[in-house]
Amino acid sequence: MKNSIFLVVLALIFTSCKKLVLGDEPQNNPNAVFETLWTDFDEHYSLFEVRGTNWNSLKKVYQSQVNITTSKTLLWSVLSNLIENLDDSHTVLYDENDSKFYISGYKYNEQSKLEFDKSLVISNYLDYHKEIATEKKLSYGKVKNKDIGYIYLGAEAGENPNKIDEIIDTLKNHKAIILDMRQNIGGDDKYGKRIAGVFADNEKLVFTSQTRNGKGHNDFDSPTKYYSKKQGDEQFLKPVIVLTDRRTISAGEVTLLYLKTYNQVIQIGDTTAGDFSDVSNRKFLPNGWSYQYSIKKYLLPNGKSLDGIGHIPDVYVKNTQADMVAKNDKVIEKAIDYLWKTYGIK
Repeated sequence: MKNSIFLVVLALIFTSCKKLVLGDEPQNNPNAVFETLWTDFDEHYSLFEVRGTNWNSLKKVYQSQVNITTSKTLLWSVLSNLIENLDDSHTVLYDENDSKFYISGYKYNEQSKLEFDKSLVISNYLDYHKEIATEKKLSYGKVKNKDIGYIYLGAEAGENPNKIDEIIDTLKNHKAIILDMRQNIGGDDKYGKRIAGVFADNEKLVFTSQTRNGKGHNDFDSPTKYYSKKQGDEQFLKPVIVLTDRRTISAGEVTLLYLKTYNQVIQIGDTTAGDFSDVSNRKFLPNGWSYQYSIKKYLLPNGKSLDGIGHIPDVYVKNTQADMVAKNDKVIEKAIDYLWKTYGIK
């Protein structure tokens, strides 16, 4: 299962964790704290090359800001600024004692929370809406006065992803489906693959993943290959519009890797977060702070990575806070308009 930062971060902040110490415990001073974090990233973080980060040069910049008398507040700022250069929201610094954490590269992800309101979609754009009780964030309905089904997938998490088959059976006679993945916080890659499989029109290589396994920045294990696969008793092969925003992240983006190989799928909305990797176990610093980081890289069949880039939509549109205040969702409106202008679906 993918270690989704965004499913567990708040719970972890307030939970004490047992520390595993290997060998001699480092000295508890600001210099040792900085060196411990920098070295562990240097030897295990997976995306330096993919994200074009010169970790050695960053050490020179930020280590000079730390000395034996550096305050706790300043040290937190230095380490936060250091990991911010990775622009990787699977990289998090925690201080449980002060109940705070810092997520690298999360500014636009956070902003996107103000650009989507599921209750607005339900009240203004759907004829009906039904939640799937066993699943964390899976629901469905029908677009108001249109022959268009609607599915909301807010996480790859729940007891039974096969529930998607029941949803497709309900919506299969509609001329199109809008699959809303805005604010998708990730979860389990396998769950997402199962969801995507009901839309599969092919079975082919989608991506590979590799885990860093050595001290060199390019030391990785052999690639594991992942293929699209038809799932369920029937596939929905009519037009599918996938809605995304900057917080469509992690396993949500992996689900989209599968979906975007299918010919009938169009992505509308904002670019996704660009954070695909699985996440390390929690690591601990001498002063009691802890952290996590990316340990894998995901590559397209052509060898390219979307980490730090994200899925770029076929049709770009995003809501503003003013749109939300005015009770308008320009993204779903664009999807409805696209289906009418492109396919004559109304």
